[in-house]
Amino acid sequence: MKKIFQLFLILCILAATAHAQEATNKIYNPNADAKSDIAKAVASADSAGKHVLLQIGGNWCPWCIKFNNFCKNNSSVDSVLQKNYVVLHVNYSKENKNLEVLKSLGFPQRFGFPVLVVLDNKGNRLHFQDSGFLELGDNYDKSKVLTFLKCWTPSALNPENYEK
Repeated sequence: MKKIFQLFLILCILAATAHAQEATNKIYNPNADAKSDIAKAVASADSAGKHVLLQIGGNWCPWCIKFNNFCKNNSSVDSVLQKNYVVLHVNYSKENKNLEVLKSLGFPQRFGFPVLVVLDNKGNRLHFQDSGFLELGDNYDKSKVLTFLKCWTPSALNPENYEK
């Protein structure tokens, strides 16, 4: 009987751990108001002199979760993001495809998921990025991701930086 109780206890701990890990991988909110959230991100970017990086995907997408974790766990990528972008995760799932928002952005879902959209501080779409071009093997390539992010920063698009 003692062994059955110990086995039951171990199974409960494993189930709780798995549930906690699953909860931490939920970066997309199907119930979020994407239109309102984008407007807030644009306002925040405008006041901070940044651009907006929309990561469109879903909790169902392993590459979406992988990209988010890659960015957070890589200090140089995270640093470029923090300095230059307001990052927003926009949900695309069976619960909420956000089709009207995606239509207003020019249908970025055509590139697959995750798809990255760069907006300026006024909400104008600057660039779509198919994240597949940022991959290397079974993960993302630091050099490719950094090049992409640096090419779309406010500083990179400032004409004054090229007039000298």
